[in-house]
Amino acid sequence: MKKKAASCLMAAMFVLSLTACGSGGGKKNVDMAKLSADLQGTITSGSLGEVSSDIMAATYFLDTSKISESTAALNSGASACEVAIVKCSDDSYVKEAEQLFQTRVDNQAALFADYNAPEAAKLDDAIIASAGDYVVLCVSDDPESAQKILKEAGF
Repeated sequence: MKKKAASCLMAAMFVLSLTACGSGGGKKNVDMAKLSADLQGTITSGSLGEVSSDIMAATYFLDTSKISESTAALNSGASACEVAIVKCSDDSYVKEAEQLFQTRVDNQAALFADYNAPEAAKLDDAIIASAGDYVVLCVSDDPESAQKILKEAGF
């Protein structure tokens, strides 16, 4: 009987140790305003303007019922640079949000290729990253610095 109790106790401890190793699943906390501002600091061509959640949803074709928080800063159209960050309501929407951001990058690359090759080249280095329930799109003049900022933020 003691062996059975010891075995059960060991099994319970093993299960608890496995759950303790998790990082809380998709439960990450990101200061989106700070991250957006830091990423915008890597952009030197043109100026970005914050857009409403409705414009953001229309720009990226996001389902607002699956987004709990968002921020985006877009350029006037002369530059390909932009920053968008979404917090998905749950992690089941993360992959779709990444795909929608990739579609935006592909569409912008095709658009800029016709009249502004240097801007189109920036889209080759577009960053789409996710961590937990968050997804980020950053098209920057300095993608290396943007990558460092994202790495420091846990992406």
